[in-house]
Amino acid sequence: MERLDGKIAIITGGGTGIGRACALAFAGQGATVAVNYSRSREEAERTAQDCRSAGGDGVAIQADVSAKEEIDRLVDDAVERWGRVDILVNSAGTTKFAAYDDLDALTEEVWNDIIGVNLKGVFFACRAVVPHMKRAGGGSIVNIGSISAIRPVGSSIPYMATKAAVHSMTQSMAVALGPLVRVNCVAPGFIDTRWHAGRDEAAQATRERTPVKRNGTPEDVAQAALYLCAASFVTGEIIVVDGGRFLQ
Repeated sequence: MERLDGKIAIITGGGTGIGRACALAFAGQGATVAVNYSRSREEAERTAQDCRSAGGDGVAIQADVSAKEEIDRLVDDAVERWGRVDILVNSAGTTKFAAYDDLDALTEEVWNDIIGVNLKGVFFACRAVVPHMKRAGGGSIVNIGSISAIRPVGSSIPYMATKAAVHSMTQSMAVALGPLVRVNCVAPGFIDTRWHAGRDEAAQATRERTPVKRNGTPEDVAQAALYLCAASFVTGEIIVVDGGRFLQ
C-alpha cells in the first residue's frame, strides 16, 4: 500500500465508528487527518490523539455537515492549517430506525435531518474540497454509502433513499471531476458499531447468513477506503463490504 506521508485528509464523522477507523487507518499510513465531528467532541479529540500515536497527525475540528457554511468553514480551517487537501472521506451519517410500513414515523423533520447529513452534506463537502484538490494537482474522495442503497435492508426508508442517491452521485461526480479528482464509494453491510448496540438477534442472524461467518468491523470499511485512495486507476466504483452476505 502506498504511504500517505504529506497528504492531508478530511474525515467527516471522524470521531466514532467507521469515521474513526478511517482516520486511524489513514494516519497509520502517514497522513495528517482533520477529524471532523458534530457533537462527539471527546471522542474526536481522542481519535485525533490516536492518529498521532498511529504515526500520522490529527486535529479534531467541529462542524455540522448538514450546514453548508459549516462545511466550508471545516475545509477552510484545514487549508489554513496545512495549505492543501488531498483526501476527503464522507463518513458522517444519521438515521432513524423505523419499520418500513410505519410511514407516519417519517415526518418532514426526519426527512430533512437525514437528507441534510447523508446527502447534502456529502455534496457540499465534495464541492468545498474540489478547488483545493485541483490546485494541489489531484485528490481522492471516498463516500460511505450502504448495502441498503442496493437492497431494502436499511434502518429506514429515508436512510436507504439517501444512500442510493450517494451511490448515484459518486458515479456522476467521478465523470464530472476527472481526471484530477477521483470519486469512489464503499457500501458496507452489517458493521458492528454503536448504531447496532442492543440488536444482538439481528447481528447473530446476519452473521449466520454471511459466507465469512462474521459481521463487519469499522476497520474492514476503512481498509476499503484506504485502497480506493491508493488505486489511481479506479474511479466511479462502489465496493460492497458485506462479507458476501447478499451473494445467496
